[in-house]
Amino acid sequence: MYIPKYFKMNEEKELFQFMNEYSFATVISMHDGVPTATQLPLVIDAENRQLYGHFARANGQWKDAENQEVLVLFQGPHAYISPSWYESTQAVPTWNYVAVHVYGTLKMMEDANDVASALADMVSVYEGPTSTYRLEEAGKDYLRGLQKGIVGFQISIQRIEGKEKLSQNHSVERQKRIVEVLEKQPYADSHKIAERMKRNIQYNESKNRER
Repeated sequence: MYIPKYFKMNEEKELFQFMNEYSFATVISMHDGVPTATQLPLVIDAENRQLYGHFARANGQWKDAENQEVLVLFQGPHAYISPSWYESTQAVPTWNYVAVHVYGTLKMMEDANDVASALADMVSVYEGPTSTYRLEEAGKDYLRGLQKGIVGFQISIQRIEGKEKLSQNHSVERQKRIVEVLEKQPYADSHKIAERMKRNIQYNESKNRER
């Protein structure tokens, strides 16, 4: 991923937090000599640097993904930035966004118990601690039948790249103007980008005061 120095996310803890927050990701591999992508919910194991998920068995992508270095895209909030919001007309439109790219080796889960455990972990993560739903209540026969229709996998993370493009290459005055407009827009992503921009501005202003 092309990442100018202004926009690079350096803290691995921050990268994993982002991946957990936007864990419905895109898994890209080569299938029959062609780049192929599937959007999938994933479970992120930061401690062991692993991603877990499953393909539908009818999805041919899994058939030659074994041992490939795959690319996983985690896409966060994004927003159009108009130069009409600036203090000067000497500018062009741009787009602010946050994204993390993960590279790693994909392995299929051969053991049915490993697949069942991964499914239980996924349900637990996405249902949340207050949910009354319990996967095991669906019944063993039903779950065995369900597992026949999927192929579980794990991805061993080898490299992570993060980009947080928040107009850091513009003046603080201009960044604050952008935040003001984004906060007035009726879009959730615009508000999320504005919040990230505000945190970044506050962090940099705090660092400057300490110098």
